[in-house]
Amino acid sequence: MEFIKDPKAIEDTSMDIIEQAVPWIRELSQGERQIVRRIVHTTGDPEIAELVKIHPDAVASGLQAMREGKTIFTDVQMLRSGISPVKLEQFGIETMCLIKDPEVAAEAKRTGKTRAMIAMAKAAPKLDGGIIAIGNAPTALFELCEMIQRGELRPALVVGTPVGFVGAKESKEVLVETPVPYITVTGTRGGSTIAVAALNALLKLA
Repeated sequence: MEFIKDPKAIEDTSMDIIEQAVPWIRELSQGERQIVRRIVHTTGDPEIAELVKIHPDAVASGLQAMREGKTIFTDVQMLRSGISPVKLEQFGIETMCLIKDPEVAAEAKRTGKTRAMIAMAKAAPKLDGGIIAIGNAPTALFELCEMIQRGELRPALVVGTPVGFVGAKESKEVLVETPVPYITVTGTRGGSTIAVAALNALLKLA
């Protein structure tokens, strides 16, 4: 069976197919175009392009934070492990995920809150001007938005793509009403792979 073997040819062909399926992508700015294409590519679903929402300042703010080597916080390890290690090293970016921190687990048990909420609150003092990526836990996104609205934290960019049927849609609706640059996917769809796609698209641009 004949098939394409060259990695660059595979990627280029994929992007051409995506732009044929979703031609309006070509009308976006370079940064937004790269993000939407990567999300479509990651999901294998051109229809998801319609669900992607990008704040007007998201690309510029995210790129600046990356070029300055600001920390990237993730809600789960799977998201953290998907971010390009080569690009992280190139810009001297540290990643942080506290979901397995023993203190976080103990506090979650004591308070009855999710570990994702406790991890978000614990990391917050170190995340001003940084990037926060939430691909799994709506509770972490709710907690983050409340902190931003109270003036306790001002990240450069929030990539908020939690997935599921309990709180995911609602948490993303709160995000788009929060005064912070964001990238999100509306509705119940989402996941860590989508957040990774957005971050790696920005890292490639940076």
